[in-house]
Amino acid sequence: MLSTIPVIFMVVFYILPVFEIFHKSFSGIVLFNTNSQIWSIVSKSLWFTVWQALLSTILTLMLGLPAAYVLYKVQFRGRSIFRTITAIPFILPTVVVAAGINALIGPRGWINLLLQGILNLNTPPVQIMGTISAILIAHVFYNLTIVIRLVGSAWSGLNPRLEAAANTLGANPIKTFWLITLPLLRPVIAAAMVLVFIFDFTSFGVILLLGGPGFATLEVEVFTQAMALFNLPLASILAFIQLICTLILTLVYQYFSTRPVPLVPAAEKASFAQPIKLGKKIFVATIVIVLLLLILTPMVSLVARSFIRMDADRGGQVSLASGFTLDYYRALSINPRHDYFFIPPIIAIWNSIKYGVITSFSSLMLGLMIVYGFKQNKAQQGIFDTLLMIPLGTSAVTIGLGYIFFFNKPPFLWGASQWLIPMAHTLVALPFVVRGLIPAVGSIPVSYRQSAAVLGASPWNVIWSIDLPIIRSVLISSLVFSFTISLGEFGATSFLSRPDFPTIPIAIFRFLSQPGGLNYGQAMAMSTILMLVCAIGIVFIEKTIFTVQETVI
Repeated sequence: MLSTIPVIFMVVFYILPVFEIFHKSFSGIVLFNTNSQIWSIVSKSLWFTVWQALLSTILTLMLGLPAAYVLYKVQFRGRSIFRTITAIPFILPTVVVAAGINALIGPRGWINLLLQGILNLNTPPVQIMGTISAILIAHVFYNLTIVIRLVGSAWSGLNPRLEAAANTLGANPIKTFWLITLPLLRPVIAAAMVLVFIFDFTSFGVILLLGGPGFATLEVEVFTQAMALFNLPLASILAFIQLICTLILTLVYQYFSTRPVPLVPAAEKASFAQPIKLGKKIFVATIVIVLLLLILTPMVSLVARSFIRMDADRGGQVSLASGFTLDYYRALSINPRHDYFFIPPIIAIWNSIKYGVITSFSSLMLGLMIVYGFKQNKAQQGIFDTLLMIPLGTSAVTIGLGYIFFFNKPPFLWGASQWLIPMAHTLVALPFVVRGLIPAVGSIPVSYRQSAAVLGASPWNVIWSIDLPIIRSVLISSLVFSFTISLGEFGATSFLSRPDFPTIPIAIFRFLSQPGGLNYGQAMAMSTILMLVCAIGIVFIEKTIFTVQETVI
């Protein structure tokens, strides 16, 4: 009975909208086959999507593997703090990542402002925004956590005696890694690469905000064709192609993620390698410094840019004449131009909080129903758990487009309803919640439930008195994680939000898309608020048993 509600939810809010995209895309096949311009758009966006994702994945792996070794195999002071810091970027919304990169290296960013002041320049000397370089930096910043957490956790669990035996036989560290460690870690490295590739392949906010007019992934092209050009047949074809690609990638990830890695209990503490030699100390220090520069500088730049006004004189010279200011935060609640159609940004904050609360409780309730509903039947639970990975591998933009197609016709006609937004957010958050609840509920000793049942407790009383107190921290973490996902969701929301019901990411996107120092400052202020909430959430999660690795993978 409990499993019926999640099944209905999945059918109504995922399967039927996706099939509607299939239907629309098939109806546009004739147009696709007879128009060479459409083929050019599809092939160009698909090619760019693939090669930028591949290049981003390679760069992420090149930095992620050394970072995983340092943070999981080397014992040094502050290691746990650095682990938490490296986890923050992944939980940040893409619009915040884009805003942070913009605040650091954008035309109004700190690097350009300082260089203009030092060199007496009238124009920004670093022109990196709107280039592939900005996209790659953002992707590495955003997805580095995946490689560090997946590979690092497996690496720390390997039997340290294998490496010690190789060293005893005369193998140097590089040869030991190549012949012993790398073959053992190959499945988890492959899984991490595929997962990073999926996130880069479905990148939307980063490409939209940091890429130039010539950079359009499948997601960006779907958004452009549907929302700007109103070419829904072509948008559906592009969404269909992307959906097929992401589903294939999800199956590939499932294959590699289930490959066994030989781990030994409590190997983490036993396998720490002390950085005794000078060369190893320099290596560890270099990796830590690179991580701090990559991760902290965009976030610090974002916060600082929201509090400091940068003025320019008539010659274009930049100065800190205004210094510290709270004007950007004050402007979030006022209508400076007295525009009748103006929606104060504070309304966007309230909308995001409202959607986040609905998403948190709905995803938690559905997650509990799934776990307990299929608890008695392990085969069904495994099947449903696998099915939940399909929405996780589906682009949020595709989900938003499917909602427009499906809910804009009888008997629903909900296409403009603001309540579709938390339903889309719940669909995105639900796989993470279920992945966290399954091991938590499974770890509850059966003897506890049996003892309560012998004493006369009903099944509901057993859940309320035994299960919930044991998994309380996981439940709270699930709520926090779902809330932060909802706050930062941008892909589906960009299709479903109405002008009078914006969310924080939508408001940030609007401000960054408009000229003017006040608009830019308000975007920085809202991004700082959103980043602070997400950072608090990830720190809280890190302090509980509901780790990022358990929820994402």
